[in-house]
Amino acid sequence: MADNNEERMEKTIASLKDSFNGIRTGRASAAMFDKVFVDYYGTKSPLNQVSTIAIPEARSVIITPFDKTLIGEIEKAIQAANLGLNPSNDGKVIRIQVPALTADRRKELVKQAKTVAENSRTAIRNIRRDGNDAFKKMQKDGELTEDGLKTETDKLQKLTDKYIEEINKIYDSKEKDILQN
Repeated sequence: MADNNEERMEKTIASLKDSFNGIRTGRASAAMFDKVFVDYYGTKSPLNQVSTIAIPEARSVIITPFDKTLIGEIEKAIQAANLGLNPSNDGKVIRIQVPALTADRRKELVKQAKTVAENSRTAIRNIRRDGNDAFKKMQKDGELTEDGLKTETDKLQKLTDKYIEEINKIYDSKEKDILQN
């Protein structure tokens, strides 16, 4: 039972990290393009499967398509993804200069990150609630003693505290990334 709770909490952390990858900072990263899908002969394919994404400098990205005929589709997909980026191509590669974030935009992104982190904390607490309910039912059904119930709920609380702390660390790191120039 506890393993199931821990597994669900791990998935919540993985989801948080994935969500944070979509929130851009002032620096270029290949993760910025994780949610960009390109129409590849009628199939939506992730950008990183139809091209290479290189970060030669902190604020520039070079995307080299494996199939040069896709260059226009890749450009459209990046613009449609609302990343606030303006791709330009020379027929062979797409170059993108990542603009510096304005102070207002940084505050907006921090607020967005805070919301995502709070949603993750809520998910962890919901997992704790579900686990405690399951333990109480087990005790009611005679599968768990009163001492066993206390032990299991204490273990679950420690697990919850550990994952809430991890969320806080991940959020603090992301906030620092966003606020950095």
